[in-house]
Amino acid sequence: MSAHSHEIEEGLSFQPRFDASGLVTCVATDVATGDVLMVAHMNDEALRKTIATGEAWYFSRSRNALWRKGETSGQTQRVVEMRTDCDQDAVWIRVEQIGAACHTGRRSCFYRKVEAEDGGAKLVFVDADRLFDPDAVYKK
Repeated sequence: MSAHSHEIEEGLSFQPRFDASGLVTCVATDVATGDVLMVAHMNDEALRKTIATGEAWYFSRSRNALWRKGETSGQTQRVVEMRTDCDQDAVWIRVEQIGAACHTGRRSCFYRKVEAEDGGAKLVFVDADRLFDPDAVYKK
């Protein structure tokens, strides 16, 4: 193991390893239940703002823009703890979720399970109740 790898994996210096697009993957889970709420991305600015404010900030690849979770919907995330993985290319935030985490109005973005069917797969709704109407909130 190189000295650099050792420092990344065993050291106490936070040195996030951003991908070619300048992003790290972020997994957000509910601090109370452990449920996975969403997977998103953070650039350096989103990561710094999240650490500084205790609120979840992300970078939208589709909009190419920084955004604070809940700035439009009011469905916010207060960060209780942030961890990084062994090679510091992903972060995990444990949050207090206010309302829904998903832009579809659901508590979690993971509201469908994949089941095997005739050699393929199908999706089945689970935990799919909406907490808000996305058309009303986002004025689609």
